[in-house]
Amino acid sequence: MPGIPQRISRLVRAAHSLHQSAALRGPAVSASVAEENKDIASMDRLLKVVRDRSNPVYHNVVPVRTPILWSEALLKQTLLESTLSDSGFTPPAFSDFEDSLTPRNMHDSYSELVLPFGSSSEILEQYTNASGGIRTGKLMENLDSLAGSIAYKHMLGPSVRALGRIQDRGFYIVTASVDRLDVLSPLNPACDLRISGQVIYTGTSSMEVAVKMESIGNGIPEETVMIGRFSMVCRNATTHRASKVNPLIISTTEERDLYSLGEHMKKRRQSNVLRSLSRVPPSSSEAAGLHSFYLQHGQEEDGIDVENKERVWMGDTTVEKCMLMFPQERNVHQKVFGGYLMRLAYELGFTNASMFTRGHVLFLSLDGISFARPIPIGGILRLRSSILYTASTPEHPVIVHAGVKANVVDVKTGSEQTTNDFRFTWCQDPKEVTTSPPRQVVPKTYKEAMLWLEGKRALELGSEIRGLRTK
Repeated sequence: MPGIPQRISRLVRAAHSLHQSAALRGPAVSASVAEENKDIASMDRLLKVVRDRSNPVYHNVVPVRTPILWSEALLKQTLLESTLSDSGFTPPAFSDFEDSLTPRNMHDSYSELVLPFGSSSEILEQYTNASGGIRTGKLMENLDSLAGSIAYKHMLGPSVRALGRIQDRGFYIVTASVDRLDVLSPLNPACDLRISGQVIYTGTSSMEVAVKMESIGNGIPEETVMIGRFSMVCRNATTHRASKVNPLIISTTEERDLYSLGEHMKKRRQSNVLRSLSRVPPSSSEAAGLHSFYLQHGQEEDGIDVENKERVWMGDTTVEKCMLMFPQERNVHQKVFGGYLMRLAYELGFTNASMFTRGHVLFLSLDGISFARPIPIGGILRLRSSILYTASTPEHPVIVHAGVKANVVDVKTGSEQTTNDFRFTWCQDPKEVTTSPPRQVVPKTYKEAMLWLEGKRALELGSEIRGLRTK
């Protein structure tokens, strides 16, 4: 497509001129990385302290969805919609029961699930991937499920084992977003894996849930594998508007520190949204870096570029799959389960990264997930994955940052709405790195250039975080 690289050059120069007087982001990025490391290290330590205060009797009490036939769920929903339509009644955003919500202790919501990989070959077999490792996508599905159960446990109390019908409860909870999830240490299939978490912060209608994975047992000291944060929001079961959540009781210094961390992370996530390249132009240094990259890699249509790297246009890295959503994968409010979507997105991104690097890849980080809207049962889901950015470090010669976008398709009009946006980072397995020229992804359009810059931000942040943790 002649002319496209030239349009990129003009657009990059325009973006550069918008920020000629802007300061470089270097110090701010470094401060953000140091802050992220401090927060994760603090959270790991504080979660252990608060866990010790929780009642072991309730550790394995995880509220689950009350079984209901799909035909019954359809009938109930049809009757409810008909009743509301006929009466013209519009319930308020907050119902009466919300005025008397019981405050909860932070440790009341603590929950854990142990996957006995080291002691049960049958369980390990269910999670084993083709190379003999653990299916990370299935673990993400478990994490999302546990985060939801923890949020319900906070609302309903530590002893509640069943969620009941959401119309009877008056509310339901959904995942709004997932913050960074970095691999702190390798998964060891010879050890059991404990997945745990608890609510660490509550807003008016939102909760921050901290989750972690730890290798335990088999005579090996406990080791934290991953730490993540889920943002959960509560909705009224009838109006689907915001619904209040139980406030937290803060009774110790450690709980106060965790609460402050949760509040700070929420504000930082909101700030990052405002800095998104879908809202503001790139900085002066980013625009200059993009233009330099274009001069090095974007002026020839194909072949090997000046840095002896095989150039691949970003648009040529796209892979996709379409799926019909069945009721077996539904959640408590009869929509597609978010953890199931996480697994699908991870596995499509993994496949794309493997094809791009032409070899096995290792998971490094989940760089963010946003949940924009629910996917209805019976809907058609279109997942698209593209390689957004590539890099090389002394530790990882080949690193790829991939995006996966989930859209729901309206079969009557053919229109699509984005429901989820996933970002992941993998590296090529060091055992499979060859001497052939590494592949370099290059954007053609301005939209692709902004995705390239966002991938660059995420990958550099992750690389610096991992670098600081190994020092």
